Amino acid sequence: MFIRTYFDLDAWKEGIELAVQVYEYTDGFPKYERYGICSQMCRAAVSIPSNVAEGQCKSPKEFLHHVSHSRGSLQELRTLLVISERRGYGSTALLDGVRHRAEREGRLLGGLRRSLIP
Repeated sequence: MFIRTYFDLDAWKEGIELAVQVYEYTDGFPKYERYGICSQMCRAAVSIPSNVAEGQCKSPKEFLHHVSHSRGSLQELRTLLVISERRGYGSTALLDGVRHRAEREGRLLGGLRRSLIP
């Protein structure tokens, strides 16, 4: 498939869905975490597809750099998921869904990364 825009990339599409799911998950957190872990999780999740989008219009080397940032944000999100689980925040069912989608996103970002390495 020919990629015309980041809208065509599965890593971007899955990243959008992951971000939406993270927002749904954090809706169940205590109000006092609104500016703490909730905010951090949502920023990390939004950063994943945002970096894919930003990098797609640049050179392959710069795109690879942005994909690396997306992967870093994904790892940050995964760490925050562990913390939120240990604190007992949010729905276990939603957490499981976020984790599943995060794993898929990791595989897609890995494949995108490999496709950009000369």
